[in-house]
Amino acid sequence: MISVATWNVLHRVHADNWVSDIAGLWPEESKRIAAVTAMVAARTETVVALMEVSGDQLASLRNALPGREFHVLDYPRVPRPRRVANVLEDRSEHLVILVDGSARPVAAESFAFDPGKGVLAVELDGLLIAATHVTGDERRDMQLKRLRELTEARPAVLLGDFNIDRTALAAGLGDGYAVADFPSDAVPTRPRDSGSKSQFIDHVVGHGVPVHDLAVEEVAGASDHNLVHAVVG
Repeated sequence: MISVATWNVLHRVHADNWVSDIAGLWPEESKRIAAVTAMVAARTETVVALMEVSGDQLASLRNALPGREFHVLDYPRVPRPRRVANVLEDRSEHLVILVDGSARPVAAESFAFDPGKGVLAVELDGLLIAATHVTGDERRDMQLKRLRELTEARPAVLLGDFNIDRTALAAGLGDGYAVADFPSDAVPTRPRDSGSKSQFIDHVVGHGVPVHDLAVEEVAGASDHNLVHAVVG
């Protein structure tokens, strides 16, 4: 058994472009970066998957966690500020897997037709671990198909921001994939004040392995997503 966690930490440029409340709560991005790093450093899971990691955030994590193994997908798209001036030294965006131990790299690719979303996969003790960030529109079906191609031949766990609810994700991945169900009292993974979109869009999915003890932890406003963790195996 291994413990896993997944968290979309919110790239600052996206927060500014979409007028996120998080940007207002943290006018100094360096302080939010430090808070995110401290939260990640305190995690005890064997594997932590992170989405929307800015270059500044990645540098902070590397500095704070020299004992963790980093696997990183560098997206070819670099977010561009559209509303306010850039506050980052490094605007690049990354998908990251942190491992307490040593894992073998398997795949690192951005999705076709969206250079700012993708999948990063490693193998740890015979288990394929795939971290992903899926587009929230009609491109999703092609991306879920690609995730299945990468994971269907072996025991695997998928972690990430899928931008859809549990039922839709299970239907999109198809037979053989079990999307872990949240406890009835779980706080949302992506809280929203308005709109019809699901508030549970970050998931842990098992293929050939059970997922249990799924839970959501609030992150004290450090991101617009809360952190999800579970035990696999």
